[in-house]
Amino acid sequence: MLSADIQLPLTYKTIFNQSQAIGFGMPSDVETGCLLRTLAAGKPGGSFLDIGTGTGLSLSWMADGADPKATITSIDNNHKYQQIARQVFADDDRISLICADGAAWFNAYQGAQFDLIFADAWPGKFECLDKALSLVKAGGFYLVDDLLPQPNWPQNHQPNVDALMHTLQARTDFVLTPFNWSTGLCLLTRVG
Repeated sequence: MLSADIQLPLTYKTIFNQSQAIGFGMPSDVETGCLLRTLAAGKPGGSFLDIGTGTGLSLSWMADGADPKATITSIDNNHKYQQIARQVFADDDRISLICADGAAWFNAYQGAQFDLIFADAWPGKFECLDKALSLVKAGGFYLVDDLLPQPNWPQNHQPNVDALMHTLQARTDFVLTPFNWSTGLCLLTRVG
């Protein structure tokens, strides 16, 4: 199947067009979104965490796969970007949008674990990684993206990615599958 054959969520085009209008340059791609939708659909009534709302493109995929009893918490530190998601998902009671620093949120969070965590921002991926992984339920998923070189990477970012992958591969409480696909993905499932 080619990306052009993937059915987009109903909210996707609205979010994409509004993202373009404000010059948002960090959107999740269609392949990553399609995988997120599939993972969310595999956890009926699940609890999902989206780190890095941006304008809500990845959130649109998670919401599309989530059933009516699921809950999605999405965090971003940029109110302007997240405002698009707030408008689009205003009537979706499954979704809680939090505008906060991701690292501060992780450090303060004392709630339940999640069935799926998508780490699309520095916190939960390169910062607070142990905390993020501790919040994955047994049988739950942890997904990171942007592991292949991207145009918006900071200078000298490759060592951060290499260190992350080394750390993830050393974990014995997760089964890991890296994908040389999309923007470079790594999917982990908690087994311990």
